[in-house]
Amino acid sequence: MVGHMHYVYVLFSESHQCRYVGSALDVEARLKQHNLGGSKYTSGRRPWKIVHAESFPTKTEALKREKFLKTGEGREWLDNNIRL
Repeated sequence: MVGHMHYVYVLFSESHQCRYVGSALDVEARLKQHNLGGSKYTSGRRPWKIVHAESFPTKTEALKREKFLKTGEGREWLDNNIRL
């Protein structure tokens, strides 16, 4: 999709004290899907709130950042930069 920004987002579940990292074109719509139980991993840990989002001009860049945030180094970056 030309002209659309791609997003990497971080959700937090206060009830389970855990994070979820994902990517989407529409972060708010994706949050609604997560909170309605539309994702296997996140359905049992609701409700979720957005605690961080980053925008990228291409899907490739967004997926690269998402992959990084799911690594040990990326989780450490989140621990040091995202206040829950």
